[in-house]
Amino acid sequence: MNALKNKVQLIGNLGNKPEVIVLDSGKKLAKFSLATNETYKNAQGEKITDTQWHNIVAWGKTAQIVEKYVGKGKEVAIEGKLTTRSWEDKDGMKRYITEVVVSDLLMLGK
Repeated sequence: MNALKNKVQLIGNLGNKPEVIVLDSGKKLAKFSLATNETYKNAQGEKITDTQWHNIVAWGKTAQIVEKYVGKGKEVAIEGKLTTRSWEDKDGMKRYITEVVVSDLLMLGK
């Protein structure tokens, strides 16, 4: 059960073209947003779709695959872990972001 402590699995569509950064070390980093949808019926019987947006980060070979084969609107399945990081913005305010760091990626659809 130790492997299940921080594990995220998502299937969704990319909301934008991945941003790929090459670090000074030569290692690649790909960042993109992923939309997941959940559909349900409300009390009036209307179909409601709830969309959640997730910040995704891929490193190394996975980032290379994302750069080459994955684009805006593409459906992917990812597995990874949640991480939260902080930084100071230009005004000195502390900012936080929660991201999913990808360990496995599967391209779905066409």
